[in-house]
Amino acid sequence: MLALIALIALIGLSGCDSQAQGSGAPPAVPVDVAAAMQRTLPDVEEFTGRLEAADRVEIRPRIAGAIEQVHVQDGAVVARGALLFTIDQRPYQAELARTEAALATTRAQARLADKELQRANTLLAQQAVSRQEAEQLAASLETAQAAVLQAEAAVRTARLNLEYTVVRAPLAGRVSRIDATLGNFVNDQRVLTTLVGSGKVHAFFEVSEQTFLRLRRAPDVQREVRMGLADEPGLPRKGRVDFIDNQLNPQSATIRLRASFDNADGLLLPGLFARLRVTTSAPRPMVLTPDRAVGTDQNRKFVWVVGTDQMPQPRQVTLGALVDGMRVLESGVKPGEDIVVGGLQRVRPGQPVAPNRLPVDERGMPLPPAPSGGAKPGGRT
Repeated sequence: MLALIALIALIGLSGCDSQAQGSGAPPAVPVDVAAAMQRTLPDVEEFTGRLEAADRVEIRPRIAGAIEQVHVQDGAVVARGALLFTIDQRPYQAELARTEAALATTRAQARLADKELQRANTLLAQQAVSRQEAEQLAASLETAQAAVLQAEAAVRTARLNLEYTVVRAPLAGRVSRIDATLGNFVNDQRVLTTLVGSGKVHAFFEVSEQTFLRLRRAPDVQREVRMGLADEPGLPRKGRVDFIDNQLNPQSATIRLRASFDNADGLLLPGLFARLRVTTSAPRPMVLTPDRAVGTDQNRKFVWVVGTDQMPQPRQVTLGALVDGMRVLESGVKPGEDIVVGGLQRVRPGQPVAPNRLPVDERGMPLPPAPSGGAKPGGRT
């Protein structure tokens, strides 16, 4: 009887222990953590924009005439002053000859009027002619001299028109499609082609009011802009903000900025998509964590912070710029706090974690864990 009671008591204690184990704290889940890094960096913001030509010219003839020769091909790169088109020069050569002859005639008439006035002045001193006749001759000389000036202006105009029969590139760049071929009659309303300068391009983009205010307070040296094309890794090109619009758009609360970039390699074509990064302040201390550690809860951003009790805590954070894969945290986290960077899908509120602290590089980016020990190459396990 005593043995039976002892056996029942033992079974009961065993059941109590099993129930206690079943209702205990959940096991800790393994996660990777890395300490939040503090670095001294300037404020930077990233934007997108489109490239526009710094110089763009519609090539139009200044006079009317038939195209006599086309000296350039579609899409050709030309130097400043390069010959593009020649318009039939014969009518303008004839007009120049006519005006030069008219100029010679008026000069001869002016010389004759001058001699007649000199003769009249001599006779006037001898009282051989009347003063009225001498004054009429003086007026005739002035009229002849004015005719000479008019004829000289006509010659200059004719020479200009003759020069305009040769159409040259006003700047170095690349021409578009040629829209006039040999024999076409053109005038100043006809666009022969367009020429886009290749030495410099502009990138226009919109920034917020807060960014504009920071940029306005920043010294001029801070207005550097980095740019990359869609197929370029990173932002290899360097430029500067050289224009800020004179008013804010009240509907979008943005203002337009322009950055200029050198185009020595000729790869920057107007219309290309560009990624831009603008420095908007002097360097200051910032807290950073890997961008992959940031989670989203509706419209809020948060990270999991692991304390000394191994319990993860969600911290709402205010995000800053993305710098080399590291996200700036404007608020919510202090330097040195452990943040979950791997295994986020296993983290649950109230469930402890087993943190695996990863080493970080000089940027604060976690380094991959060292490979576990195993067989050497060529050996056996």
